[in-house]
Amino acid sequence: MGTKVTIQDIADELGVSRNTVSKAINNTGVLADATRKKVLEKATEMGYKQFSYIMDAGAGNPMLSVPMPKEKKEVALFIVNFIGSSHFASPMMDKFQKELSSLGYSLMMYRILSDELGALKLPASFSKSNTAGIICVEMFDCEYSAMLCGLGLPVLFVDAPAPGFQKPLEADILCMENQSGIYLFIKEMVKRGKASIGFIGKYNHCQSFYERYTAFRNAMHFAGLPCLEEYCITGANDNAQIPDSEHYKIYLAECLQKLERMPDVFICANDFIAIDAMQALKKSGYRIPQDLYLCGFDDSPESRIVTPALTTIHIHSQIMGVSAVNLLLSRIAQPDLNYRTVHTETTLIYRESTGD
Repeated sequence: MGTKVTIQDIADELGVSRNTVSKAINNTGVLADATRKKVLEKATEMGYKQFSYIMDAGAGNPMLSVPMPKEKKEVALFIVNFIGSSHFASPMMDKFQKELSSLGYSLMMYRILSDELGALKLPASFSKSNTAGIICVEMFDCEYSAMLCGLGLPVLFVDAPAPGFQKPLEADILCMENQSGIYLFIKEMVKRGKASIGFIGKYNHCQSFYERYTAFRNAMHFAGLPCLEEYCITGANDNAQIPDSEHYKIYLAECLQKLERMPDVFICANDFIAIDAMQALKKSGYRIPQDLYLCGFDDSPESRIVTPALTTIHIHSQIMGVSAVNLLLSRIAQPDLNYRTVHTETTLIYRESTGD
């Protein structure tokens, strides 16, 4: 066997599927504790290195597969906007910090101000010499992201700038799975006789929005439905760059008012856009779900308390937290690993905004 152990090597040794090994190592999906423990023990025995640590299924104690920190014990969290309690990343970062702390690292948060962003300047209090790695949550500025990748430190992006014609980032990327829920939703809408479906969200805002929009267009194509451009509200005015800003709400309301006829369904890039659309539609006299359906993404707390409650796609934030630790610490341990983009599972949830 080669020196680099793979998931397939472990699966072959145990006589199980590659998917079973992946679930055990990444702590995703449903798996019996005995099976998970067997896989983790075999992975440790074989010297599998591409995850930061595994848990003993019986005792719940960390079994390290990377060295404990010696000198550099700080992981830097870079954000542009504050992460509120309603944001999917809030429970994710709680889990990330807890797991990181158990492995001997501390987490330091740095908010990148607008002038620092424009000048490609690091925060004054940031010390590269003390930093083992960087995690960026919703860092969507392409130039600043590329600058961080050039520091010579391990970097992990949780969501990332929308893909374009620029050079790919030299970093690992962690995203929620953005496609299957939208495919399933459109398939169900077709069964219900909903032939006209639109999309709301600035598709080039970030990688997740881009993936959700392309999933929408692909699903419409595969379903044999026309993707009418007038039902795709995917831009923004000069002041409406952030989807939850007041400027964007005004832009969205103006776009909806210009439509001569509404589609049967709107899929929105996230829950906050869906709630803004719901409010604008109600002001114009439309009833949800009687006149049209709405679907969001994220399963934010607001999606459950708004009236009607919002059909959405749930992000498993705890799994993202564990995956973030695995990705960043394995990169710290093995800087020469190929760069990875990991998507964690999501779950479609039907509620009253689609008549459920």
